[in-house]
Amino acid sequence: RSNLWRRGRAMEAMLGQVEQLPALLAVSRSALVRDWDSLTLDRALEWARYFQHLYDRFHARPQLREPLERRLRRAQPCPPLGFPALGRCPQLLGLALLENRALPPAACRRLLRGLLQPPGAAEAQLLLGRLREEGQQAGEAAARLRWLGAALEQLPQPRAFELVAAALALLKQGSGAERAGDRDRDGSSLDGHQANAAGDGCTAELLLSWLLGNQERFSAFCLGLPASFLAFLAGHYSQLSRSYLDLLTGWGSYLLYDPLQGRWIKSCLDKAELSWEELRERFICLCQGSTLLKEQTQAALKLLKTQDGDFDVCGLSVWTDLLIEVEK
Repeated sequence: RSNLWRRGRAMEAMLGQVEQLPALLAVSRSALVRDWDSLTLDRALEWARYFQHLYDRFHARPQLREPLERRLRRAQPCPPLGFPALGRCPQLLGLALLENRALPPAACRRLLRGLLQPPGAAEAQLLLGRLREEGQQAGEAAARLRWLGAALEQLPQPRAFELVAAALALLKQGSGAERAGDRDRDGSSLDGHQANAAGDGCTAELLLSWLLGNQERFSAFCLGLPASFLAFLAGHYSQLSRSYLDLLTGWGSYLLYDPLQGRWIKSCLDKAELSWEELRERFICLCQGSTLLKEQTQAALKLLKTQDGDFDVCGLSVWTDLLIEVEK
């Protein structure tokens, strides 16, 4: 009896912790992160990993999973969180913090290092500095692109992709910090910021030109990075989001529904890069980004659903099933 009592208390304590998940995500989207240091960020990420551990531990045990789902619903977030959110907690937290311009630069760099290992933010800053220097020398865009390609090709491909992704993210984080600072500066400082912003726009275009200029390269880039980080980039770079959605569409077209197994499977192993679960995760992450990105993603799925017969029954169209998943 004493063992049962102890297990009951442990379960209740765990349920109380799970009930705090909506609050953690809400804080990560608020101005309160302005006061976060690296230690606070590490604690938040540790909690996110703990929630993910709970998902891994209980997702195949319905009798224990149901109390966790009920406690999440009791917290009444808007929109409500389901049990799968526990498994995606590190991604949800990371995406919310990357989108939050109130996050201090030091905490942001630590977050980027946690998401991208190696090379992290430091080497991305060096790359951006060199690209800005190249731009100040009034070189042609084609020449700068050749320099960038030659530099990145000296690195192992995964490291080159991580470097480009970190550089693109830092461009957006940096522009947000500079805009906030410009509110307290004079007109000449504002003019200087506008010039810097234009230069950063050219730098981003250069990085995207290299990345999107080769379909095989872009496909490998998307396969190698976390879905949440790709959603962050897609939310800030429309050119990348369009190409990413096209890529996901191509991968989804190679999934076939197996009625005996009751799930979507790869119909062509050498072309279907993602499983159903992986594809669903990527679309869900896109719909958890900015409002505009969510609307674009859902509109793309609705169009694909219509073109595929406009079925409303599960198992007939992969686009119908994906749309159901992202609208839950």
